[in-house]
Amino acid sequence: MSQGDERGYGGHEPGNRNDDAYSTLGGTRQTRTRLPGGEEGDGYARRPARNSRSLIMVVGVVVLLIAAIAFANQGGGGGSGSAKEKQSDTAGAGPTAATGTKPVQGKNGTIASGFAHDEQGAQSAAANYAVALGSAEMFDKTKRDGILDAVIAPASVDKFRTTLDKAYSTDFFRNLGLNDDGTPPAGFVFVSRTTPIGTKVTKSGADQATVEVWCSGLIGLAGEGSTKPVTDGWFTITMELQWVDGDWKAITHSQRGGPAPVGGDNRASSADEIAGAVNGFGGFTYAR
Repeated sequence: MSQGDERGYGGHEPGNRNDDAYSTLGGTRQTRTRLPGGEEGDGYARRPARNSRSLIMVVGVVVLLIAAIAFANQGGGGGSGSAKEKQSDTAGAGPTAATGTKPVQGKNGTIASGFAHDEQGAQSAAANYAVALGSAEMFDKTKRDGILDAVIAPASVDKFRTTLDKAYSTDFFRNLGLNDDGTPPAGFVFVSRTTPIGTKVTKSGADQATVEVWCSGLIGLAGEGSTKPVTDGWFTITMELQWVDGDWKAITHSQRGGPAPVGGDNRASSADEIAGAVNGFGGFTYAR
């Protein structure tokens, strides 16, 4: 059973269904280092050993670099421009590299907030929102409402809330092996996690951006005798984001299955191992 089928919000608009295999709502730059004394014929001559004066100069430069890095990392205070408004000058860096804008510091509850007003900030927002909207907390009405208030644009919140209140029904909970109120049976741990693998902007403007988030995910009941064991899946979420009141907020959400890699030969862990991992490993705040 796919997570999209189970949760009932896999479609392009809230409330629509799709049959994706897994679903939640919810130029690489290379650096080449040439070692001293390359192989013969490589066109580089071996440099002579440095004298003591050269060594002193190198040490001085290193000390200055360390001081500059320490000063920069003190962060926070000065400057006339807002961090949100600052555009990154390293947009061409590799898609898996940490780039440009300083990672977010603020939080709206447990969800990151205060993203930069640029493409990197939009990617970071989409990644964090994908995690929140695919979490086990969405199965609790009070927590779900809080998540929607934090990640959805105010003009779209009511539409999402109405749709999801219908989707998270008693029948839906039973289909997942949960109690009628969405809690797991005694002795079981309910797992619902989304992990972003990467992000990309497919469309952007001054105050709007469309971001795709490639994700893997887990869903199921961990516990001895579970008839709904924890399974994994791969999917791509597409979010349209709008700059609202100084931050990025989602206004639409859709998804499709994959890209999915070939399954490995890993031994499936026991129910206790899975439950221990879920309870023992916390999530991340995602930032470009």
